[in-house]
Amino acid sequence: MMLINTITLKLEEFFGTIPDYAILSHAWAGGEVSFEEFMQCRPALQATQGFAKIAAACDKARSHGMAYCWVDTCCIDKSSSADLSESTNSMFNWYRKSQACYVFLADFDLDVDAEESVASRIAKCRWFTRGWCLQELIAPTHLRFYDCKWRCFGTKESLRKYISEISGVAQDILNDSSHLHTVPVAKRMSWSSRRNERVEDMAYSLLGIFDINMPMLYGEGDKAFIRL
Repeated sequence: MMLINTITLKLEEFFGTIPDYAILSHAWAGGEVSFEEFMQCRPALQATQGFAKIAAACDKARSHGMAYCWVDTCCIDKSSSADLSESTNSMFNWYRKSQACYVFLADFDLDVDAEESVASRIAKCRWFTRGWCLQELIAPTHLRFYDCKWRCFGTKESLRKYISEISGVAQDILNDSSHLHTVPVAKRMSWSSRRNERVEDMAYSLLGIFDINMPMLYGEGDKAFIRL
């Protein structure tokens, strides 16, 4: 597992025993930093929004006493089909085993439309429309929500009622993902119907929710759901 050292902002690889780490959940946007770019770490990279997001997540992790952080954009070597497949199949467990998960909502500002409730405003965020973010909501035990200025405005526990209404995921599952196996397959599948993703990713993002593993075959289209 590749982790970012929150002090040096360098990638380190771990096998077997994994140190405590925080993990970032976010909706991808333009200018994300790839594994190759992060490894090269050219000076111009530090001026990008993608790098600023990584640095902010590491800063939060460090402030919470964690020496490592995982960010999907730069901790997965997507040029390697083996690394991509391993990471995709492991991702649910990585989020579940994290000491803290930081949900960064780039399109939510606490200061804007303050007369409207936080619950109704976050429901409009892209994060709630992305297929991959579904497992990132369910898997972690300790999940914190941050606005575009990295201000924490709630946790999965404190916002559980509203998150359940937005996502369709029952509150008891949000509270403890170990109960996932008790939820009917059709119900779990319905949670993804509210989200948008390329067809293969919609299937692959559900692997952890169904507790199964399968290889990634991008280009297979609808066949991904048949295999799922």
